[in-house]
Amino acid sequence: MNDGERMGLPAPAAGLAHAVRTGAASAVEVVERHLRAIEGGNPAINAFTLVMAEDARRSAEELDRRVAAGEDPGVLAGVPVALKDNLCTRGVATSCSSRMLEGWRPPYDATVVGRLREAGAVVVGKTNMDEFAMGSSTETSAFGPTRNPRDTARVPGGSSGGSAAAVAAGFCPLALGSDTGGSIRQPAALCGVVGLKPTYGTVSRYGLVAFASSLDQIGPLAATVADAALLFEVVRGHDPADSTSLDRTGPPVLPALDRGVDGLGIGLLTELVEGADDDVVAAVDRAAEVLSGAGARVEEISVPEVRLGLSAYYLIAPAETSSNLARYDGVRYGLRVDAEDTTTMNTASRSRGFGPEVKRRIMLGTYVLSAGYMDAYYNQALRARTRIVEGFSSAYGRCDLLLGPTAPTTAFPIGEKTGDPLAMYLSDVCTIPSNLAGHPAASIPFGTGADGLPVGVQLLGPVLSEPTILAAAAVLEAASAGAAGPAPNRAAEGGRR
Repeated sequence: MNDGERMGLPAPAAGLAHAVRTGAASAVEVVERHLRAIEGGNPAINAFTLVMAEDARRSAEELDRRVAAGEDPGVLAGVPVALKDNLCTRGVATSCSSRMLEGWRPPYDATVVGRLREAGAVVVGKTNMDEFAMGSSTETSAFGPTRNPRDTARVPGGSSGGSAAAVAAGFCPLALGSDTGGSIRQPAALCGVVGLKPTYGTVSRYGLVAFASSLDQIGPLAATVADAALLFEVVRGHDPADSTSLDRTGPPVLPALDRGVDGLGIGLLTELVEGADDDVVAAVDRAAEVLSGAGARVEEISVPEVRLGLSAYYLIAPAETSSNLARYDGVRYGLRVDAEDTTTMNTASRSRGFGPEVKRRIMLGTYVLSAGYMDAYYNQALRARTRIVEGFSSAYGRCDLLLGPTAPTTAFPIGEKTGDPLAMYLSDVCTIPSNLAGHPAASIPFGTGADGLPVGVQLLGPVLSEPTILAAAAVLEAASAGAAGPAPNRAAEGGRR
């Protein structure tokens, strides 16, 4: 038993895969152990909307057969992985946590799902999320909210809250999420796990149900930096089925994990700490000290353009949402409410199928794209996006990476912000700029706040800088090892009140 298992955290994915590949452990044993953890803990956390127990068992049995026959099933052999419920999985219900897609079973796998299976991973289920990935707390789900494993009275973040919670609770070592405005990194920070948003185009979006196509990106959530790097290596790469897929992916990331930060220039991004809680700012300052002590040149740097991020995002993303979700019309697929004519049927289907937050964003997006308003709002937001890209470009002329908080607060109580959309949107203020620029960024757990809940610090870099980001993340991880501790059993306590 390794240290991770003694702490109640999932064993590192690479270690599990090595044990299965060498015959030291069976895939069936590994999968059964995690299925028992899900069965015992998921009712209190609600991380999974669907547990694929029988599929997982069949996959594990086939992996053990292949190992016994002398085959190598792959670098993730036998490793349980959870999928956010906006990733198409052939023949398996994929609902985006919305009534609109209730019961829909895609006829194909997303590219990333196929790559997981090729690497020997075992998909154990689909995870809860904010409806159509629109939210920052996993409270807009039609399946009810997910709870933070470190305190079940608190949110896990969103929209990939189910994936982050599944890893934090020890239900699986790895999970995939999607990040449109921070939806991997923000829940990673609130749950105390590692989350990586890759460079736009490095991971195929084929089979990802679209929210905002110029912003969406799939990425890993994991218990450790090394596990996140391993999962990223598996799923990245060019895909001709995705027209936005890059034909270059950059150098491998795993060899970079031991490279350290000696000689790197790292800018402490002053705009990101504005408005953050004191304990979050203190964690960022400590991270800067660690990186400086490891040989990096750390200096404060200003990118004023990032202040435009929140406003630009909440014009661009809803505009793309309005277009992408127009296909849910009650005719082709999804929920259909029968009515006397097509117009009434379409209105009734969309009214019943979509929740309040999705409707809010569709209406906002339709408004900013309408005649007379498009230039004043949407086109102006595109100009602001260009300025953000230029601001980052200037900063990366001086620094290799940027450092700041991932979220301005630790996990907040369930229900605290549901009545105030603007307060909820501000939860993503630190993460949105990277999505607008298409750049990679990662959240790394770095201690706890005054409330004892995890704090995440964020490393940002230019296009295809994932090896450098993860090398710096490994330095921070080593310095903070054990600082956040294992997820306490709040299910037994009923959650902190």
